[in-house]
Amino acid sequence: MSANRHGTVVGPPMVVGTDVGATWIRVVALRGDRPVLRLAASASAVREVGKFLLTVWKRRRWTRSDVAALAVATRGIWTGRECRAQERRLRRLALRVIVLSDAQAAFLGALGFRPGVLILAGTGSIVLGRSGRGRWARAGGLGPLLGDEGSAFWVAREWLRTTTRGEDFAPVRRLVTSADAVASIARRAPAVVRRARRGDRRARAILHAAQAHLAAQALDVTRRLRLPAPVALSWAGSVVADEWFRAGLRRAVARAGLRARWVAPEAEAVMAAVRLAARLAASTRGRQKAPGRVPLRRRS
Repeated sequence: MSANRHGTVVGPPMVVGTDVGATWIRVVALRGDRPVLRLAASASAVREVGKFLLTVWKRRRWTRSDVAALAVATRGIWTGRECRAQERRLRRLALRVIVLSDAQAAFLGALGFRPGVLILAGTGSIVLGRSGRGRWARAGGLGPLLGDEGSAFWVAREWLRTTTRGEDFAPVRRLVTSADAVASIARRAPAVVRRARRGDRRARAILHAAQAHLAAQALDVTRRLRLPAPVALSWAGSVVADEWFRAGLRRAVARAGLRARWVAPEAEAVMAAVRLAARLAASTRGRQKAPGRVPLRRRS
């Protein structure tokens, strides 16, 4: 139970989880087991997550004291210093704040705190692993300029490279110079998958390459963490959510020599974030040690 600013008992404390992805920003608020808020907004319309959340707070007439804990899973966050800097910017929104990578939240949503590997391929891509001792390792996740192999952007870009000829360049040029070129290109990936399903050789070659990239990264992470076989392997993101693509990825993982036990994801990243917020709030009330930062080690 908790009390409002007037001292009146109002029930369990409210906790909020936020998932800031490349395409969507999702927010879930819970009071105990009861949903208080669920919303999704286009990421392209949000320039700064703190201002976006402050707007949400004002619309709901929430103050800092109303929110026991806030967990924000966001793209582009890798180091402890980056997490702490973002936490300082968000402190006006909640009594306790924790910031982590959106990839880590996706892992925790899919596999919880068990050891294993997550293959995430949506607009971007990354493979993330966690050992039984809580050590993290990643492969990929370098963004559209340096990597994102196997992502929706990568698949669609390879299709455009393969199919663009001569005067066909004019519409592609308009696409690549648009205000949100990465997202615009990534949105074409489902069409490439549909073509591959129908037997288009060019599309199939691209998807086979995408699957091979992701499988190689999963093997790399498994070896660096020395995870015992069979490795618990789960997935997240729009590309791997497609069953046909995922079936090919299973075969690619097996060809790479990785013995995997495929595990369906348990929950979305935003639900992992709200659960972390609940753990943080509970540790505060019980005067226990707060759940430590979820460190994401750089690739060695």
